[in-house]
Amino acid sequence: MSRDSLLADAVDHFARNGIGDASLRSIATSVGTSHRMLIYHFGSREGLLAEVVRTVEQQQRDLLAEVLATDLPIAEQSELFWRRVTEAALIYGPLFFELSAHAMQDLPHTESLKADLINVWLPPLIELCIRAGLPADEAPAYARLGLAASRGLLFDLLLTGDRAGVDEASALLNRLFSLPVE
Repeated sequence: MSRDSLLADAVDHFARNGIGDASLRSIATSVGTSHRMLIYHFGSREGLLAEVVRTVEQQQRDLLAEVLATDLPIAEQSELFWRRVTEAALIYGPLFFELSAHAMQDLPHTESLKADLINVWLPPLIELCIRAGLPADEAPAYARLGLAASRGLLFDLLLTGDRAGVDEASALLNRLFSLPVE
């Protein structure tokens, strides 16, 4: 099996089974390979998990591009994206936040993941802010704030399970972004 095929199978495995504390051997069995092949391609269980997070993050950025390509008003695009992201967060969120903590600690298996957690999100979010009518010189700060606030709301959702409260806060965030800028 190729690395890409193994990675796709691992992403599917985690979508079906959640993260839990699955060993590399049990993951390998589930995706139809050996733990040695996973070690060969990803270095370790943590390396595989980091690549799973990078893949899911790329899927989310692809989703954002897809949503932005629609003719929906910005507010509806934001709502649609939020709904889809929260569904993915319910599956992959615990892994995302665990590996984000590893990246903050500079653990070796997160080296390539680190760059994908913030910096690659900013350009499309800056574009979204500008399209929403925010001044171009302020759009980077709004984009960073939106990313941080959204991740905080996803963290809240995973800890509390309060979908209604988190959705309400996300709607408020969207309304705050649509206020006139002085």
